Amino acid sequence: MASPARSPQVTASGAQRAGGSGRLAGRTVSRIGFGAMQLERLRSDRKAAIAMLRRCIELGIDHIDTAQFYGHGFVNEVIREAVRPEDDVLVVSKVGAEPDPDGPLPLRLAQRPEQLRAGVEDNLATLGMEQIPLVNLRRTDTGPGLRAEGDQIVALDDQLAVMTALRDEGKIGAIGLSSVSLDVLRSALPAGIACVQNAYSLLARDDEDMFRLCLEEGIAWVPYFPLGSAFDGMPKVTDEPAVITAAGALSATPAQVGLAWLLHHAPNVLLIPGTADPDHLEANVKAGAVTLDKATLSVLDAVPSRSGDVALD
Repeated sequence: MASPARSPQVTASGAQRAGGSGRLAGRTVSRIGFGAMQLERLRSDRKAAIAMLRRCIELGIDHIDTAQFYGHGFVNEVIREAVRPEDDVLVVSKVGAEPDPDGPLPLRLAQRPEQLRAGVEDNLATLGMEQIPLVNLRRTDTGPGLRAEGDQIVALDDQLAVMTALRDEGKIGAIGLSSVSLDVLRSALPAGIACVQNAYSLLARDDEDMFRLCLEEGIAWVPYFPLGSAFDGMPKVTDEPAVITAAGALSATPAQVGLAWLLHHAPNVLLIPGTADPDHLEANVKAGAVTLDKATLSVLDAVPSRSGDVALD
């Protein structure tokens, strides 16, 4: 009999996989992971942040998305404290930005090759790891957020050169991309891309061609803003009438229906909804058990995409 750690149905801790099983960076993982950014809200209560991460593992989550610039290293530090080797959690981080405590925004870009390398080293130090299993290169080609200017406009080839060097050195296990265009993804494919993180939801499907390319290439599609956001041009899925109607019929919440639609859309979709609230965490995990029949999927699929490419200047 296979051990729980080797079964595709359960995690290393023996919990049923949240949302079922998928593939990320060459490993079997739960399709519902955890986006750790909001843990920075718990900086005044470190024990609560650690308890949230332990609850993730209990609920069958075994991949966590983080970044050194989340809480100026705080989030990485609590991941280091909370996650144990026997949990076999795949930690995903990102580089391409850094904290900017004195600027008009909390982040500034860090796109130059030496900054990408420094970002990986900082992540390794705060996470206490010898290798980060997957690191996403956060670019600025598309989606909401900052746009590169001046010396922060860096050629993809120069960035991939340092990312592949870090992979060859064993400091990262796999390379992902975030906030990229279809042409950039196509150019990057020879480097071996494990994951793409772009803004994508039921109401924001401008990247459908890129999504299909990832499906064909076996690349995990891990959308951020899976339910929309407060950015202009990023409508909220939970306000969509068809979603609200489906939620009522299924005794689910609109958020659960929005997440379930993504899981039904294709098998390469993995989710990383984030929260700092334990009840919200459990509700997100339960989205993996929401079944959408063909009629409901047909109605939801017919909802038009209403997103627009927005930049925060």
